Amino acid sequence: MKASIVQIGNSRGIRIPKAVFEQCQFEDEVDMEVQDRELVIRSVSRIREGWGEAFRAMAEAGDDKLLELAAEPASAWDDAEWEWK
Repeated sequence: MKASIVQIGNSRGIRIPKAVFEQCQFEDEVDMEVQDRELVIRSVSRIREGWGEAFRAMAEAGDDKLLELAAEPASAWDDAEWEWK
């Protein structure tokens, strides 16, 4: 697909057709970078995007166990004397 470069004030820009814009799921911001003289524009990834599905899949596979060994059982002092302040 070709697009024309247009003057926007003192800058230049490219109009993105609505269908392309929606397919890319662009919102208010995009990530942009130059790679080998090519402009790459990506949707901004959302923080923790996909974590819910990943955790659900881990639970279904039984892969959601703690990696650290449980601490030794609390002593009588820990149970009777310790206070968090």
